[in-house]
Amino acid sequence: MNRLRYLTAGESHGPELTAIVEGLPANLALEEHEINRDLARRQQGYGRGGRMQIETDQARILSGVRWGRTLGSPVTLSIRNRDWENWGRKMSPAADDFVEGIAITHPRPGHADLSGVIKYRQQDARNILERSSARETAARVAVGALCKKLLAELGVSVLGYVTEIGGVVADSVPEDYRERFALSEESPCRTFDGQAEQRMIEAIDRAREQGDSLGGVVEVAVLGAPVGLGSYVQWDRRLDGRLAWAMMSIQAFKGVEIGLGFEAARRPGSQVHDEIYYQADAFIRNTNRAGGLEGGMSNGAPIVVRGAMKPIPTLYRPLQTVDFRSKEAFAAVVERSDVCAVPAAAVVAEAVVAIEMAQALLEKFGGDAVEEVQQNLQAYRDYVKGV
Repeated sequence: MNRLRYLTAGESHGPELTAIVEGLPANLALEEHEINRDLARRQQGYGRGGRMQIETDQARILSGVRWGRTLGSPVTLSIRNRDWENWGRKMSPAADDFVEGIAITHPRPGHADLSGVIKYRQQDARNILERSSARETAARVAVGALCKKLLAELGVSVLGYVTEIGGVVADSVPEDYRERFALSEESPCRTFDGQAEQRMIEAIDRAREQGDSLGGVVEVAVLGAPVGLGSYVQWDRRLDGRLAWAMMSIQAFKGVEIGLGFEAARRPGSQVHDEIYYQADAFIRNTNRAGGLEGGMSNGAPIVVRGAMKPIPTLYRPLQTVDFRSKEAFAAVVERSDVCAVPAAAVVAEAVVAIEMAQALLEKFGGDAVEEVQQNLQAYRDYVKGV
């Protein structure tokens, strides 16, 4: 059984971000521009800050690929931080480069700063915020791009978009998920509702003028996943749990829903569960309130996952905090930040869902080469048709 796993490394203002991916099968066609396309999508969106005007993220493949195809060995990706040129000595690993008087001692509410300083026994919050920064998600988007390429070879699509920003809800919802995605890719807010988009832009502009920030909700739809991914036999093999874990691992995400989500708690059972029919030699459901997951397993319907992102806690009108050395009251430190990063978060959510889906598919249909995985999956699809 193939086990797909990955690690990321690097600081926000360090020289580069790095990711190592193990478990991708051999013979997967892969080019750097396919990864860079998703990195560019992550940098877009109305409400992004000055950092995105500095960085032009480009991934380099350093191992595991030869002549455009994976080898079955670990794939190493590198994303250079252009802003490193301005931070070389401040973030240097060399003891001789120490700079006096630049320590950050005013932790920002809502960030990892204070808890991290206490946990790792540090005297400078810079040592915490550099790694806890959402800059790390660039590496995960790169890993997600590899997984999306594998999923595409297996007939599975992962589509992310925005459904809400700052309380403005996209309520003109196309029924077709691909149409939602296509429309959102043309939107600066990465949403499919043109009228809601304009109200979202106005809300972001108001927040910018007030030195504030906005959060929102993103949705990811997985199309083409076969029935039976995941398992009910152990808690940590449940696919819904793994997807929720992945979504909650994204910086600033505070809630996850699958299908109806919290709305299911407000309805009677007759309006929650999806009735099963048998037509044209197949089991079908005319509704998808379960979001494609029942009993910890995919049921063949589109998998629909939503994540709630809180407003970014770095504010240009900073909140109150305390100096962790002197214990005196201060305004929180202001780092260069976004007013709203929800459109970018949709791309990150798409990536982490793709990683989990690729893991689930390889667990069930694993092989050492893409052709073997495809053969195993096709044999299973043929079996399902005969059930």
